[in-house]
Amino acid sequence: MPEPPSTARGTATSRRILDAAAEEFARRGIAGARVERIIEAARTNKAQLYGYFGSKEGLFDAVVADCVDRITTAAPFDGNDLAEWAVRLYDQYLIHPELVRLTTWVRLERRPAGLLFDHPENHAKVAAIAAAQAAGTVRAGDPVDLMAMIIAMSCAWSPVSGIYTATPDEPEADHERRRALLRDCVRRAIAP
Repeated sequence: MPEPPSTARGTATSRRILDAAAEEFARRGIAGARVERIIEAARTNKAQLYGYFGSKEGLFDAVVADCVDRITTAAPFDGNDLAEWAVRLYDQYLIHPELVRLTTWVRLERRPAGLLFDHPENHAKVAAIAAAQAAGTVRAGDPVDLMAMIIAMSCAWSPVSGIYTATPDEPEADHERRRALLRDCVRRAIAP
């Protein structure tokens, strides 16, 4: 993969490309996304896009990595309070539904089975869950399975829900009701 831009102007262009591509890929996946729409939305050209990211697939990988980093930063993880982490994820899915759609495209077009992301942050989360298990505050079981279950519960009202997708413009009371239910369900599910 080509080196990321080093100048402030190059960084701004790269950021515009990532943001435009995130929207395009979230809507249409890799196969349906068009470089022409991305460069138009990013106010750049193909030479810059390919110079920064190498290919459409390289751009998709960069977008996914960027989104994983953003959600990891926005929803801090605490192995001793997994219920609140689930609620923070719920809130991030409200603010950034494209993150959930992007991971769905990764599943559909790239990695249909197995671990979705082998991100260093996931290793730290698994270790924190294992430490909480060792301390007796979280139920026994495979820490990866527990993390997967908590993430799935936090997605109950996200764009991947087969039942209902929540939006930020709904009454805050609805969100608070869902947060309380999610918090309680996660606490019960992970109780020793």
